[in-house]
Amino acid sequence: MKWYELTIATTEIATEMISNFLHEHGAGGVSIEESGNLNKPRDTSFGQWYDTPLNDIPEGEAVIKGYFPDQTNMEQLIADLKPRIEGLRQFDIDPGQVQYSYIEVDDEDWATAWKAYFHPIRITDKITIKPTWEHYEPAADELIIELDPGMAFGTGTHPTTSLCLKTLEKVIQGGEQVIDVGTGSGVLAIGAVKLGAESVLALDLDPVAVSSATENVSLNGLSEQVETRLSDLLGVLRQSSEELDSLKVKPPVDLVVANILAEIILLFVDDVYEALKPGGLYIASGIWKNKEEAVEQGLLAAGFEIQEKYWDEDWLAFVARKPKVD
Repeated sequence: MKWYELTIATTEIATEMISNFLHEHGAGGVSIEESGNLNKPRDTSFGQWYDTPLNDIPEGEAVIKGYFPDQTNMEQLIADLKPRIEGLRQFDIDPGQVQYSYIEVDDEDWATAWKAYFHPIRITDKITIKPTWEHYEPAADELIIELDPGMAFGTGTHPTTSLCLKTLEKVIQGGEQVIDVGTGSGVLAIGAVKLGAESVLALDLDPVAVSSATENVSLNGLSEQVETRLSDLLGVLRQSSEELDSLKVKPPVDLVVANILAEIILLFVDDVYEALKPGGLYIASGIWKNKEEAVEQGLLAAGFEIQEKYWDEDWLAFVARKPKVD
């Protein structure tokens, strides 16, 4: 089968929103390549090595590739994407000097070739992410997350995802009820249970993400502990009482984790507060450094207390607590 490969040169901060736009316009897969120059910090604290070759993408910039069926009108697609991408500027997301190009490719050129660059990698003190097609002998203390992310949902090594996993490792004590908003490949939901959470409700707006997460949950043998649902943020919690009763995890919960953009975090911060038990924690990640103050003020305005902030490169994760009842 023939596909069109659309290449968009942009900035790292804009990749998540542009990727979402591509999926909304029917992309069969999306890949992201960020700067690979020698000045880019690399976390080698657990002996990680980086197989992706160096590239000439400038620091802070990125290249996104989206794959579309060969009957797609690519000129019209680009015309539809341009105003949406330029519109990101009004949300303080600078896509840079965006460049567009496309070529025709065979599906074998993209559907599996990316797997050559995804190897087992130790993400936290305890957690290692292992692609399902790789053989790996874990150490006695390692928690293994089996992952087949597909073209759309990442491998868990992006700073925002690794931040969430590291933060989950710090805060999970055991037995928690958790909601994962924007679950993607399901890696955070799986990681939470591996770290000791009792059960997780994993939510995503994209039905393809829900399917991917469901498959990965099954691969890890956690279908009884992790429930995946299609939901616009926490919209699934606004169902009737009968429908809520069908959920394995029901509010109020002990922990909510959301690895999404700062603008989206601010949209439903009050819903998260309502969904948590008194004393419950909210891990909010996916926050670029220029959004730190806005998110902090939004969390405080909703009634949260800021417990911790964790950084990875220029990305930030908040740990906020809903105050306990006196």
